[in-house]
Amino acid sequence: MRILHIHKFFDDKGGAEQYVRRLMRMQAAEGDDVHILTTRAPDNVPSEDAAYSIHRYDFSRRQGMRADAKKALAFIWNTEARRMTERMIRDLRPDIIHLHNIYHHFSTSILEPIRRSGIPCVQTLHDLKLACPNYSMFTEGAVCERCKGGKYWNPILHHCLSSSTLPNMLAAFEMTMTKIAQSYERTVRRFICPSEFFMRKMIEFGEPASAFRVIRNPAEISPSPAPRGGGYVLYTGRLTVGKGVETLLRASVRVPTLPLRIAGTGPDEDRLRHVAKILHANHVTFLGFVAPDALCDLRRSAEAVVVPSIQYENSPLAVLDAMGDGVPVIASEIGGIPELVRDGENGFLVPPGNVDAWTRALERFFILNAEGRERLGASGRVIARERHSWEGHLSDIRAIYAEAGKPS
Repeated sequence: MRILHIHKFFDDKGGAEQYVRRLMRMQAAEGDDVHILTTRAPDNVPSEDAAYSIHRYDFSRRQGMRADAKKALAFIWNTEARRMTERMIRDLRPDIIHLHNIYHHFSTSILEPIRRSGIPCVQTLHDLKLACPNYSMFTEGAVCERCKGGKYWNPILHHCLSSSTLPNMLAAFEMTMTKIAQSYERTVRRFICPSEFFMRKMIEFGEPASAFRVIRNPAEISPSPAPRGGGYVLYTGRLTVGKGVETLLRASVRVPTLPLRIAGTGPDEDRLRHVAKILHANHVTFLGFVAPDALCDLRRSAEAVVVPSIQYENSPLAVLDAMGDGVPVIASEIGGIPELVRDGENGFLVPPGNVDAWTRALERFFILNAEGRERLGASGRVIARERHSWEGHLSDIRAIYAEAGKPS
């Protein structure tokens, strides 16, 4: 089978990016002819399809009136992305097109040539963009569902994407037009949700239930359980407000006998470092970006992985990787996380954003003896094998491809 994946990034920095690369690698190992359409960037992983890549715009900063106007137009309707999609379809004639995250960088301009080609199309929902203009249902430091019912002017009122007005106006306009045209719904034959929570949320927001399927994200099962023994707990991921790292920091200060290491970067990094300094959190270490192989070593030496999110999560790679290594997980009880972490079985679930509750969870873990920690980690590996194997995942993906290919 010839498969064309379309995803806006092709590096190692995010969970969605790592998933796409792993899926492509696994499909190729099964004999499929696998291709990627993405944006150009210096840190892209090498690809035979690099000649098809499109320009990557930097939407994070102002670059002058002319450059910003060009970016605004591409945000709404990217003609280069549309042409490259047409070219790739014409050159490759794929059997299936698998979309991932395409918003902002590709725009909905690519959906019409996909629809016109008649090639079956599916999309994995790594986030909530199908229902939310800022793709996370999180703004002003809290979960937000204000746009339910088509109220897409809320990004302008609440500055959900940027402190500047223009990006929020663009996002509101783009979302409104996309929903009026039903651009995704008319093109994508099956939407894949990695969690039951995300599927329920999409249906709550008015998406057609018949088009959605749950396929749980796979875990990388290591050949042997992690040795652990490093004496620390590990946070790995983006440093943004929604990831709840400040809650973790403030709780961790109350349990200084359990060192915390933080691997990742993001817009909240400087503020979090300042908070740690004010709190005299000398047991906390900020590691910055950590390459995948080094991150694996860090995780396998950790006593537990911590996921303190205060925003809706889907099926976090940090949780799945920990389970596959046999490392206990202490995580917020929010979004799709409770579908992965069973309180007292393979980790602990904690009310999100509650410093006292997080303090109790860290204390609860700290007093566990070696056998108790081993039991939590071993249970995680069992759950990962039974519910999150790559073999089962690939079989489910192939079944969705076949389903999407059937005449409607």
